[in-house]
Amino acid sequence: MKRSCVIGGCGFIGRHLVELLLASKRDVSVIDTVSVPPAEWAGKVKYFRNRDGDGKILRRILKKTDEVVDLAYATVPKTSFDAPIRDIWANLPFGVDLFQAACETSVRKLVIISSGGTVYGAPVFLPISEDHPTNPVSPYGITKLAIEKYALMFHHLNQLPVVVLRPGNAFGEGQRPFVGQGFIPTAMASLLQGKPVTIFGRNGTIRDYVYVKDVASGIVAALDRGKVGKCYNVGTGVGRSNLDVLKVIYPLARKCGVKPRIVFASSRNFDVPVNILDSAKLSKETGWKARTSFNEGIELAWSWFLKNTPLK
Repeated sequence: MKRSCVIGGCGFIGRHLVELLLASKRDVSVIDTVSVPPAEWAGKVKYFRNRDGDGKILRRILKKTDEVVDLAYATVPKTSFDAPIRDIWANLPFGVDLFQAACETSVRKLVIISSGGTVYGAPVFLPISEDHPTNPVSPYGITKLAIEKYALMFHHLNQLPVVVLRPGNAFGEGQRPFVGQGFIPTAMASLLQGKPVTIFGRNGTIRDYVYVKDVASGIVAALDRGKVGKCYNVGTGVGRSNLDVLKVIYPLARKCGVKPRIVFASSRNFDVPVNILDSAKLSKETGWKARTSFNEGIELAWSWFLKNTPLK
């Protein structure tokens, strides 16, 4: 039985990933900062709280681990603009320490989750493949890219068995709204709470939206069949504007008696206008593909928000 450790496993993607790892009969441990892990993990997942990024705790757990997924990240794109120095200090030291710790142990595969939505910057060509220039325009994207570079340096110098994943815009059940990241959860929560949905620019930005369980299955594919020292995109190859997204959500909202309201604002200079990912490399080398249609994913997410959003 493979012994898997998910760092940041209590987060949005992490919880779906843990569910999938358990289903694949792995022995799963989670390292996170929250005081109480999800109740459904009782008797199934070994949970370790590491609120301060203690390297001793990390090393103790990695010594008993075969494979690691690093989902931990303390900032989002919006907060990285608000406090760019904190974005560095809150993320980069822990990442580098993780790579050092993994080199000191018998970890056989380390998958780090980067950001296909931010490390490339404005596209030179579409869809964006892994050899596209990386020119991020946010502190978040720059720090993500720096972590990638450190990981690949450790691979080159110390044979760190690392794989880098660059997901598109994940969405689905359990995603937090109003945190400066994720148009879909914020739009759904806004509609249910009677708030207007803000679109920046004529149609908003165009993004590659990937259902969260497909992102999780992409991570497992990288663990099982990804080649060390390689980077992989995780996307659908389809771009949708904010307005396109709302057109799919609106019929669901109207069925619930919700009347949509949109506010259009000026486009923002820090928003990359288009981001669409080419995931052919991941599909070819691991057999992964996105299996959930966008409309199906939206319906599942809407049902979850309908049950879990506090109405005003």
